[in-house]
Amino acid sequence: MRPVSVLVGLGVPVDITSVLDAYQLLNDWPVHSRDISHSIALNACKGVLTGEIETETARGLFMAFAKKHDLLAPETIPVLRHRHGGGSLRAQ
Repeated sequence: MRPVSVLVGLGVPVDITSVLDAYQLLNDWPVHSRDISHSIALNACKGVLTGEIETETARGLFMAFAKKHDLLAPETIPVLRHRHGGGSLRAQ
């Protein structure tokens, strides 16, 4: 999956580099903030993991979710960018 840069926590830009990264972020999203865009993106990630959906389709749906929730990171200085390398991403 081509990276999608999103803002997490206190606005730290993080590169989501795999469907599993996107799935983790969506799965950790606060229950009270979940909406239809969350459900669609989460189901798309599950679909990729089960081989039912193409990765780029899920990427587009994840980007739509991130855009709706103002999570897409603007272009930043590369030093500030963090690559997700495991662990859990918690949306605040």
